[in-house]
Amino acid sequence: MTPETSLHNKLYDRLKEVIEEKKDLRNPLIEILRTAQEIFGYLPIEVQEFIANEMNIPASKIYGVVTFYNFFSMKPRGKYTLNVCTGTACYVKGAPRLIQMISDHIGCGMGETTKDGLFTLSAVRCVGACSLAPVFVIGEDTFGRIENKDKIAEILKRYN
Repeated sequence: MTPETSLHNKLYDRLKEVIEEKKDLRNPLIEILRTAQEIFGYLPIEVQEFIANEMNIPASKIYGVVTFYNFFSMKPRGKYTLNVCTGTACYVKGAPRLIQMISDHIGCGMGETTKDGLFTLSAVRCVGACSLAPVFVIGEDTFGRIENKDKIAEILKRYN
């Protein structure tokens, strides 16, 4: 058995334990999916099918939940997610330009992850910081009134 296979088996064993722990909760699916995403880093089809088999529910139901909620991802995400607000105030004040500047700086487009696995670029509807528009968020940190690429470079250096 290769080290890669061993790790793969350990991840699925951990997920199976989580399913056993939580399957009798009133509505366990979201919590199981959240934990599965923590374990694997994302929710590929194989993981969704495993959960469906273990819980004896259709894989289509799992897929429906995963694709409905923005929190879940079917692709690997970066260590940091750059959530650019595209709500009305941010959009009007330059969110499309901000997205382009960030995209140019990190070298990937919306919904993609940088080759080094550091950043994923994502859009969100509103972060409630309209007075700072346009805004993007990394974890708990909110950055607003971004006017040029130099400011983006300065901010993103903190996360390298």
